Amino acid sequence: MAGFLIVFLVVGHQVIGDGIYRFRDIQNLLYDGHLTDSSFSLVMPLASAPFLLLGHLVESQEWWAARFNVIVVAAGALAAWRLLRGRSDPALLRRTLLMLLAASLLAHGLRDYNAEVFSATLVALGILCIATDQHTLLGWTGIVVAVVNTPALIVGVAALVAVEIVRTRQLRYAGAIVAAVALVLLEDWVRRGGPLTTGYSDNHGYATLLPYSGRSGFSYPFVLGVVSILFSFGRGLLFFTPGLFLWLDDATRRAVGACRRAIVLMLFVVAGLVGVYAKWWAWYGGLAWGPRFFALAAIPASLIVVLRVRAAGQSAGRDALSLVVLALSAWVGFAGLVSPLDPPAVCTANHYALESFCWYVPEYSSLWQPVLHHPPLTAATLTITAWCIIVFAYFAVPLAVALARRVRPLRPVRS
Repeated sequence: MAGFLIVFLVVGHQVIGDGIYRFRDIQNLLYDGHLTDSSFSLVMPLASAPFLLLGHLVESQEWWAARFNVIVVAAGALAAWRLLRGRSDPALLRRTLLMLLAASLLAHGLRDYNAEVFSATLVALGILCIATDQHTLLGWTGIVVAVVNTPALIVGVAALVAVEIVRTRQLRYAGAIVAAVALVLLEDWVRRGGPLTTGYSDNHGYATLLPYSGRSGFSYPFVLGVVSILFSFGRGLLFFTPGLFLWLDDATRRAVGACRRAIVLMLFVVAGLVGVYAKWWAWYGGLAWGPRFFALAAIPASLIVVLRVRAAGQSAGRDALSLVVLALSAWVGFAGLVSPLDPPAVCTANHYALESFCWYVPEYSSLWQPVLHHPPLTAATLTITAWCIIVFAYFAVPLAVALARRVRPLRPVRS
């Protein structure tokens, strides 16, 4: 509760980037009855409409829009608690939520009106329904809505459907893909005049010194896209969701226990997102903080780190690696909560000529900005810092104690 209150009331929020267009779309619909033909889905803005209307009574509509994703994750946490009650250790959910709010990529996504957090929450809840065999129809419905909200999810969801078809030998799960595609085409038709008119036909960036810049659509070399999404300093999942890479360790896969199925299904969807965006000309997510397209990756990454902390004491090497990953995750969360929402000036200067510095150069990475430009020393910054340190210590102490016990000097043997 403290975490949600801090993220909702203390952390800075703003409607920026693509969120500006989504906010205008819902404003046009609510007050003019006009459906815009923008390239962004109306699903998330429609879901936020009841909260935007609160802006007539408290604060403003933009104030509520900028905080809508906090409400989404809080509602998702409550739904997850109801789903897992009696089936999982409640402490596991609480600790995972702590990681997500204070030590993950998701923390920054709670500060603006982006669509990725909404979709990630729906997909995660849908997978929990599937993994626990509860309310599966409702779970698949949420996943379909997430795809309509973020069509790039279709490949990852197709992999999820394929896994379930193989597991159950029932083709009915393919209906989720049919429903999602039909609804995406329907929205295109109603808003833009044709089922295949997506609004992205001439969508491209500026031509710079980079050899593949200025092109539209899926024009980026796939291999370069995968390498950049995984390993670049300013957008790489290795740096922003390091817990994912602990899955490569066999001990991690053995330690997850009953969570294995849910984690595997989420990893399939994340892999699908990597495959889609690796070819997209704007694989880096535009003027964003970190890899914004991959908010979903923060959920399995946080759960994996929590499970590694719970398994502390098995090996000094693994505990040391877990501590390093935890420290990096904690820095991601802290930097995401205190960094300015506006990108560094170098990202936009001279028609984005040097924007790639923010993707590849360590000094301009989103994670280095709090070091390069110290956040102002305010009551809000001090509160966020103290809270992040407390959460980090809560997870780090068990690992540090386990390490100390394993590396303490041996007692001298008496002759």
